[in-house]
Amino acid sequence: MIKKAVIPAAGLGTRMLPLTKVQPKEMLPLGSKPCIHYIIEELASVGVDQILIVTGYKKRAIEDYFDRDIDLSRSLAASDQKDLLEFLDYENLNIQFFYTRQSLPKGLGDAVYHAKNFVNGEPFIIALGDSVIYSREEEPLLKRMINFFDKKPNSFVVATRHVELSDVQKYGIVKPKNKIDEEIFEIEDVIEKPSPINAPSTLAFAARYIMHPNVFDALERTSPGKGGEIQLTDAIRLLLKEGTKGYAINLRKNEKRYDIGNMASFYEAFVDFALADEKYGYKLRQYIINKLNL
Repeated sequence: MIKKAVIPAAGLGTRMLPLTKVQPKEMLPLGSKPCIHYIIEELASVGVDQILIVTGYKKRAIEDYFDRDIDLSRSLAASDQKDLLEFLDYENLNIQFFYTRQSLPKGLGDAVYHAKNFVNGEPFIIALGDSVIYSREEEPLLKRMINFFDKKPNSFVVATRHVELSDVQKYGIVKPKNKIDEEIFEIEDVIEKPSPINAPSTLAFAARYIMHPNVFDALERTSPGKGGEIQLTDAIRLLLKEGTKGYAINLRKNEKRYDIGNMASFYEAFVDFALADEKYGYKLRQYIINKLNL
């Protein structure tokens, strides 16, 4: 069982200014909880109990959020608001949190490399801190990835999803090879943010990876790529060229990746999660119906 996960959360969030000037994009609310809260719950659900969050400048709010607030708990317990204590239940998750800083914005690959000592030679999960995977599947995406990795422990497994051809230049794109079944296939090559003309497919990385620790050796030998940054995609490409097997697992129809790195996707995610809220979702639905004269 994979016990360790790394959450890169050091990005500056410049595409979402001024909202992210002092607020980490990973802490932006989706309904009643911040984005990164859903990611922690996802990791906990598959048995992860050690998480390293790679943060950056002005990201202290993430560490404070997952720390226990004893004064707040005591205040609620001593007042007529004891029922609010249940909203702090996440503080009791069986997870050890670790933090390190990526002081310079040198790319996702560099952020992952900060986890080398934490990983300590074990396979691990990478879950991007600004991307929530919503699933209504009995066996959610990350669980399927782990089950497949258990059969191929010397390989790596990535999540993928189809994007519009015009959007391939925003993502790492996979060139598929052998098809294992309807949603799993072997990877021949990967390309970071190709032009639509050069894209080998429309299958884009979907923010979840299970990596063997050999990725750190590959990152050490990866030169800066797009934007002068160390790209994880380029390190993965090096692994493939040197014989490491890689596999991709597609999101299913009942699953969706929400990218909280741009305003349009953030608005969409907030509305979807707010509508799903058991307590307030109905009121929001009624408001939208009246507002739009539906």
